[in-house]
Amino acid sequence: MDQVRDLLRGLRRELVVVGVFSLFLNLLLLTGSIYMMQVFDRVLSAGRVETLVYLTVVACFALAIYAVLEMLRGRMLSRLSGWMDRRLSPPILAASQVLTLRGVDAGSRGLSDLAAVRSFIGGNGINALFDAPWLPLFLAVIWIMHPWLGAVALAGAVVLFSLAVLNEALTRAPLRDNREAAQRERDTADALIRNAESIHALGMGSTLMRRWTGLHALTLSRQGQAEERSAILLGITKAVRQVLQILLLGVGAWLVLQHELTGGGMIAASILMGRALAPVEQAIGAWKQFVAARAGWRGFSRLLATVPVERQRTSLPAPLGRLTLENVGFQRRAGETPILRQVSFELLPGSVCALMGPSGSGKSSLCRLLVGAWKPSQGAVRLDGADVARWSPDELGRHIGYVPQGIELFAGTVAENIARMGDGPAEAVVEAARRAGAHEMILRLPEGYETEIGRFGERLSAGQRQRVALARALYGSPRLLVLDEPNANLDSEGEEALARALLGLKDEGCTVLVVTHRTGLLKACDHAAVMEAGMLRLFGPIEAVLARLSRPKVAPLRAAGQQAAIASGNGGE
Repeated sequence: MDQVRDLLRGLRRELVVVGVFSLFLNLLLLTGSIYMMQVFDRVLSAGRVETLVYLTVVACFALAIYAVLEMLRGRMLSRLSGWMDRRLSPPILAASQVLTLRGVDAGSRGLSDLAAVRSFIGGNGINALFDAPWLPLFLAVIWIMHPWLGAVALAGAVVLFSLAVLNEALTRAPLRDNREAAQRERDTADALIRNAESIHALGMGSTLMRRWTGLHALTLSRQGQAEERSAILLGITKAVRQVLQILLLGVGAWLVLQHELTGGGMIAASILMGRALAPVEQAIGAWKQFVAARAGWRGFSRLLATVPVERQRTSLPAPLGRLTLENVGFQRRAGETPILRQVSFELLPGSVCALMGPSGSGKSSLCRLLVGAWKPSQGAVRLDGADVARWSPDELGRHIGYVPQGIELFAGTVAENIARMGDGPAEAVVEAARRAGAHEMILRLPEGYETEIGRFGERLSAGQRQRVALARALYGSPRLLVLDEPNANLDSEGEEALARALLGLKDEGCTVLVVTHRTGLLKACDHAAVMEAGMLRLFGPIEAVLARLSRPKVAPLRAAGQQAAIASGNGGE
């Protein structure tokens, strides 16, 4: 929330300036009424052309100033909305990423909420909010002309204000329901597009399209309900405003006949009341944008309040690669069954450890904890003694290589993806590709390293994506490498290249943990860890672990609290 408070302080100062501009803009809007009164009451009766010329020049000059101030106000609000977006977009995106890592599907809703606020501040809808507070000024001027005229104008303001409140009450629920339905519709549409291949192959297109069509129809229904109610009230508001102006002219004409008001005063009062009540009408017309902006502000404020601000952390020296797990446990949410429980072991630099176990045993979850993507619910994951969860993510990432089970590449070239979307030297990119055994494969691509891979890497095959992801993991000579089934989509050639890369990394003193069951990679490992039901069942030298797994019945898990074996770089326990 510190970002929101700082933003509010900055906004408050700027909005005060905009409010001052609005005051002078509304004062200048009296120009037309004053000009009308002077022309009718003085120029026409006196027949002085000079007076008409002077009045016209002064009025035009005042309106020119009005135009300049209106332009400056619009420009200031536009720049203010851009400034707000630049201040909040990075922390909102970072907070969304943190929530996603916590298992909360935040998506891009925070940025959508910010866009709604930015659009409202930078648009014309907000002008009604700045002009409405000066309604009493116009009512006071009309009252000074004559109390009867002031009473009619005041009654009109009360009626229009009541219609605005009624508009809020009638459209609040439909607009809220519409936002929720629209989000579900967008999520479904994204899934339809993202999973087009599976949908087509499994014949699910018609079924999912019907589901999306139902959600779309629900969204349109709720949006239409809110818009219809708002349109009815807006039509009533316009009609009421016209009726009020007629009533004011009628009362003004009667007062002229009673010699209590001049003809110019009657016309000027009608113009003033139309200008005074215009912001109320504009507010009703822009109510949908205002409600969206209000909901957006609350939405991204809650998002930022959920995720604490990252404090500046002390830079730590580059690690050697000693990996220690101290009684690590993890559960996604309070009350749920833990995914990992009491996992403890240690790997020294130069160790290559195979992580094995049945599906759902917690292998991928453990990988995410090792690279700091998730934080343990209990215990600690340490790299050279420092808690991984307390490292700065940017600094930690320079020392870690990671290939997740689901390959995630980004729109750009092969070289950019290997360089982790940075501006790394070409030599380092090529070196990482060579170590991953991907250099020859990349050279055979249409543009080599400059080949555009598409939005999600769809222009590469599954095996090519995996080899590019491995090269990315090896970029920058990491000291800890975590590979979650890196050979799932590799052919025999790619698997042999990966095994050679693991042996090379071992010689370089890099600590490697690889999730695999294939014997081709097990030959490159000196230690193995076996997971079962979220617990570490076996840990030790690869030969001893494989020997125990080959027995008809494996001995039960070590007694609770027993110290895990320590793997050394040469394969000892």
